[in-house]
Amino acid sequence: MIAAQQKPDHATIARFRARHEDALGKLFSSVLSMCKEAGLVKVGVIAIDGTKVHANASHHSNLDYEQLAKEILKEAGEIDAAEDELYGDARGDELPEHLRTREGRRAALKEAKQKLEAERTDSAKSEADAELVVPEVKIELASEVIVPRIQGRDGWLLEARRQLDEHRRREAKPIPRSRAERLLEAERRMAQNLEVERAANESYEHYRAHGRDTQGRRLGHPPKPFKPPETPAGKINTTDLDSRNVKTPRSYTQGYNAQAVVNEHQIVLAVEVSASSPDFGHLEPMVKATKRELKAIGVTETPEVAVADSGYWNEEQMDNVVANEHVQVLIPPDAGKRDTPRPGWDGGRYASMREALQTDYGGGLYRRRKTMVEPVFAQTKHNRRINQFQRRGRSAARSEWRLITATHNLLKLHKHQIAATVAGKTALAATGPPDSTYGPSDTHLRQGDRRDQRRYHRGRQPLCDTRAQEQLSREASGVWTVSSLVCAQAVECRRRCALAADDRKAERHRLRAPVGVASRQ
Repeated sequence: MIAAQQKPDHATIARFRARHEDALGKLFSSVLSMCKEAGLVKVGVIAIDGTKVHANASHHSNLDYEQLAKEILKEAGEIDAAEDELYGDARGDELPEHLRTREGRRAALKEAKQKLEAERTDSAKSEADAELVVPEVKIELASEVIVPRIQGRDGWLLEARRQLDEHRRREAKPIPRSRAERLLEAERRMAQNLEVERAANESYEHYRAHGRDTQGRRLGHPPKPFKPPETPAGKINTTDLDSRNVKTPRSYTQGYNAQAVVNEHQIVLAVEVSASSPDFGHLEPMVKATKRELKAIGVTETPEVAVADSGYWNEEQMDNVVANEHVQVLIPPDAGKRDTPRPGWDGGRYASMREALQTDYGGGLYRRRKTMVEPVFAQTKHNRRINQFQRRGRSAARSEWRLITATHNLLKLHKHQIAATVAGKTALAATGPPDSTYGPSDTHLRQGDRRDQRRYHRGRQPLCDTRAQEQLSREASGVWTVSSLVCAQAVECRRRCALAADDRKAERHRLRAPVGVASRQ
């Protein structure tokens, strides 16, 4: 239906996804609005978690600066060799064949003028429309922006890298298709990382030398001067520049950290894609993203409780979520693999959270986390086999993750509608509709009688009774499927078969009784 009975090539589909990246990402909100109309968007308790998704890149493509420089030189040499083979002794910048004559140049000039006029017309139309301008994120390394904590120099470096990562996320530059362009972009990013690192260290040393504490005193001896490396440290992937070597429960993989917020109906309320491996630092952004998505579809309710695993323990963000977002959080301070608390994590906030989780109410809320968010990841990665992004770049991966979760919500909505239809038809069948509408045929009843009589004589239940019991068990468990629907014909057949079986049983006992008495005499 969507392809109009045509079979588009995979390249056509890929170009369509790249061209409509923003539109495909916005489908998430549209599907969430449909779920709201069906009554599936309940936000009393929300669960937050993340899963690692493979990127469209290999970890073997991670190169350091020296390896990257060698690859750039090698790529340049291969391009020169290809041009020499193509052009030979020529310089390669000669005029094309159709421009070497006066008539050819005039025709080309006329065609160029027509194209220029068409481009001017298109640009005038585009200027009339609202243009999306990506705001620039400036990297501020002042003491007013970076609040010094016990991390010292590392805290300033982390804040600088966070701002740089935010700048690149807002910039959302697509990954070049050409390998040569990707290598040059990778070199530029590594050089930018080194520049930011130097600026962060200079700002930290300046703060330590001229800063004052809360009482107006100097901050003590200045730190040791930072000696910047000659070349940028670290590695970068030359296939997907935004991806990272993230940690999984068993090993490491080249990919992204895909975040999701799920409610009790396993409906995904908000999603995000991050390049950082740990979940630390994603609690407050995901709560804010959830409130934005709910506001966009017209939901005025506010989440009451947010549950997450120990990886989201961030005291500053927990305080902000409770105070500013008015959402209570339940996060255990200890991971499930630990038998004893972490060293130094005793008393105060840690003890109060452990006590809250040990209560019946708090522990019951937290135990619902696994049944809310974990099945979503299992359904997506195991059942649907979506464990890798097809496109490259963080912006493209985010759009794809929103599309994946939107289809998950569509499946949930579809099953909910089927369950509602089955419940309605079952209630109609139980009330006994008129025979003129749903009345069973005599042929069906005769076949049902004979089949149930055979099963009765073999010591088994009639099929109609078996179906009825199966239906009752499914109703009690809350599981509804199309196959479990008992129509009016089956209900009537069950009634008539039961009456016929009782009559035959009574007749059989009446006829056999005299024979038994005579044999005993």
